[in-house]
Amino acid sequence: MVKVYVSVGSNIDRERNVASALAALATEYGALQQSRIFETAAVGFDGDPFYNLVIEFETGQSPREVADVLRRIEDEHGRQRSGGKFSSRTLDLDLLLYDDLVIDEPGLTLPRPEILQYAFVLRPLAEIAGDMKHPVTGFTFAQLWDAFDPTAQPMWPVEK
Repeated sequence: MVKVYVSVGSNIDRERNVASALAALATEYGALQQSRIFETAAVGFDGDPFYNLVIEFETGQSPREVADVLRRIEDEHGRQRSGGKFSSRTLDLDLLLYDDLVIDEPGLTLPRPEILQYAFVLRPLAEIAGDMKHPVTGFTFAQLWDAFDPTAQPMWPVEK
């Protein structure tokens, strides 16, 4: 069994889609550890704000198998892929980390580069895996978050 970290995001019917995705992921993988949910402005395009969080679970599936399950769950939630990388979406599930594996293959890059680029990925990851080291940089996710400029990408926790 390996630890896997996945980012979850939605800006279309976001409360329902995030809750439904978490239920689908729990059905598939069992117990999930999750960060708080953060609300963030759309990055790279004009659109409704997103809900973003990171989850962790253990699995015996390969990285490709996990990626395929994530894509299936996105599809089941009406994910449209014609809008490009920067567009509104019902559900976005991205495999961030698969233990400390480093992969750079067509369609699968681990660790996911967005970890170092976007506050809405790094902050929730640092929240649940702060002591874990980035497999390439060697810095912990808490250290990476401490060095990140959060003012460039404002976000705030969603109160339940």
